[in-house]
Amino acid sequence: MTLGTRVRHRMQYVLLRGQYWDTRGCLWLNRLSLRQTVLYPFKVVSVLGDGWIWIGLCLGLWWHLGLAAGPEVAQAAATSLIGYVIYKPLKTRTVRPRPYQVHQAIILGHQPLDHFSFPSGHTLHAVLFTLMLGQLYPPLLWFLVPFAILIALSRMILGLHYPSDVLAGGILGAVLALISDYLFG
Repeated sequence: MTLGTRVRHRMQYVLLRGQYWDTRGCLWLNRLSLRQTVLYPFKVVSVLGDGWIWIGLCLGLWWHLGLAAGPEVAQAAATSLIGYVIYKPLKTRTVRPRPYQVHQAIILGHQPLDHFSFPSGHTLHAVLFTLMLGQLYPPLLWFLVPFAILIALSRMILGLHYPSDVLAGGILGAVLALISDYLFG
């Protein structure tokens, strides 16, 4: 067996193991949605993560901090738009089906906004806004960090994303926020 063949076999093994743990993690978290006391709060978190919470926070910061906060709020909004322009085509190119579409054991807890799973746009925006708005007004971090975690969890609990989708969305959101801060901060 050549070195190239061994490397290819090893990569296939690693990918299969990753997919196995991705599915197990999703199944475990989705099972929590069987309790209505878990399902409904995570549905609310997910709907807020559709963008409403970020719009409200941007407007609230603008009102609270005055016009001086305008450039930073506009920067966060523009970076969010760039994130959308990046992740939407990525979803349509990777065409990864959502967990509930692939595994009968996974229960759909909330209707998705689009068809594909990878990466999580909700998590991308949660991390992006947490970093950018938290830098603008640090007292908000006590709310933003737990809320971003809840959004990430909601995507898996509701059967809409695998853990790797959420991880990729979070990394993409962090990278965009850091690049934006480096270029314009």
